[in-house]
This record gives sequence, C-alpha cells and structure tokens, in this order.
Amino acid sequence: MKRANKFDALSILLEYGILLVLLFLIVIFSFLSGNFLSVNTLVTILKQISITGITSIGMCYVILTGGIDLSVGSIAAVTAVSAAMFMQNGWSGIPSVLAALCLAVLFGMVNGFSVTKLHMPALIATLGTQTALRGVAYIVTGGLPVHGFSDSFGNFAKASVLGIPYMVILMVCVFAGGKFLLEKTTTGRYIYGVGGNEESSRLSGVNVTQIKLFVYMFAGFLSGIAGLVLLSRTNSGQPSAADRYEMDAITAVVLGGVSLSGGEGKINQVMIGVVLMGVLSTGMIMCGVDDYWQRLVKGVVLILAVAFTEFSIKIRNKRMDKR
Repeated sequence: MKRANKFDALSILLEYGILLVLLFLIVIFSFLSGNFLSVNTLVTILKQISITGITSIGMCYVILTGGIDLSVGSIAAVTAVSAAMFMQNGWSGIPSVLAALCLAVLFGMVNGFSVTKLHMPALIATLGTQTALRGVAYIVTGGLPVHGFSDSFGNFAKASVLGIPYMVILMVCVFAGGKFLLEKTTTGRYIYGVGGNEESSRLSGVNVTQIKLFVYMFAGFLSGIAGLVLLSRTNSGQPSAADRYEMDAITAVVLGGVSLSGGEGKINQVMIGVVLMGVLSTGMIMCGVDDYWQRLVKGVVLILAVAFTEFSIKIRNKRMDKR
C-alpha cells in the first residue's frame, strides 16, 4: 500500500510538477510584492509572454524532432528591422509585413537546409545563422533604431478587445493552430516519430528531410511573427531586439517537459512553461532583482528543467517496461 502511495505521489509530481512550481512562484511573489496580484500585473505578464509564447511554439516543433534553433531571436530582429525599413521607404503595412515574413521563412529554410543537406549539427548551423543575422541587422541599420514609419503600425500592440490585448489573442491563436497541427494531423505524428526514432521513421516511408525542413521554416515564420509584434510594441526596428529570446524559448519548452532528445512532450505543457517564465521574470523585476541575477536564475531554471524532464522520461520508460 505504501509503495502504491509512493508511486501515486511521484506520478502527481511528474504530471503536475510545473503547475505546482507556478503556484508556488505566484504565492511567493504575492508576499514579496503587494502589487503582484493585480489586473495590471496580469496584463503585463500576458503582454510579456505573448512574444515568447509565439517563438516557443516554433521552438517546440524543432526540439520535438531532436533539433535546436538558436537563431529565433536574430530572425525576429531582422524581420522587425526589414519591415521597418520597407515602411520607411514608402511601402504600405501589408506588403512590408509579408515581405519581412518571407525573409523569416527563408532564414528558417537556410537552417533546415544546413541540417538536412549539409548534415551540420543543428546547434552549429543555427548558431551560425544567429550570429550572421545579428550582424546583418547592425550593418543595415548602422546600429541605430529604424524610425520614420506610420505610428498606426504600433496600434496593434496597444489595442485590445474586452481588455485582452490583440498580441495576447494572436499568441492564443498561434498556440491553438500549433496544437491542432501537432496533435491532429499526419505531419504532427511524423514530427513525433522523427524525434523518437529517425531511422525507423525513414524506413516507414516518412520523408524525414521534408519534416525537418518544415519545422525549421515554421520556427522561422513564428520568429518573424514575434519580431513584427515586437516592432509594433516598440514602434521602432531595433537591431538589438529579441536578444536572448532563444534561451527564454528553450527554457519554456524544456520546462513544459519536452525532451531535448526529441519525440517527447506536449504543447499544452509548453504554454504553462511560458506562463511560468513570465511570472518569474515579472516577479523578479517587481522585486527589484538586478538583471545579472535574473540571468543567473534563468540559467539555473534551465538546468533544473532539463534534469527534471530527463528524469521524468526515465521514470515513465521504466514503468512502461515493467508493464
């Protein structure tokens, strides 16, 4: 009986551990900062996580195939800068947005091509893209923010429906679409299959190259969307924008229980991981925690999240073997 209770407690911890941590953080920050449990704070958190949430969905797809994408922040920055420069030069909003998104997808395709055709490790391929694109952003702007386009573009980030910001609604739509594609389509099953056992998937007739190209292009597209939202929020194309966004996305995905080895994880949990990161960041800011300490805390959280995720997977696999 005691053994059964032990396993039940462990099962609850493995299944709902991230929710327990989230609730714990909310309680702690509500004690440390009297204004934490307020509508304004909730709106601030939702706005903050909207951009991270969008990039995290794309990152989730890549990691599920056993890959990694360190270029999402740089792709977001170049997309924002490109759209800003297009509008600055007389283009209207929609053509500027579409052209910038095409560039984002192209950069994702470059990542996918490097991984699938050049057989480069995803870490190296996307790190190279990250560094190169960040350099491009600084070169084309001279290191200065791009202004001089219509202020109406910034209205998207400020507008809301029933008190819910448009950018939050966009994140929810991206999440819903990402969830449907991953859980209800053949492509989604192939993504899990490639991450779980690439060779078996190939022998089963799955076009592994096509799947990997798709996830990197999808990640590039969502990074572009995030960059455009950021552009609307700041109303300027900044070459330094979205710095370290890739680490926030990776941390949120791993917090959600997605294995860095691929093939394991649920997109619902990823969104909880995104919310947890938002609560942690906002809470530390409201408590006056220095930026350097915030980086330290996020780094420790990433390490602990990876360790916990891999431990959870091992426990589940052992139980399945016993059955």
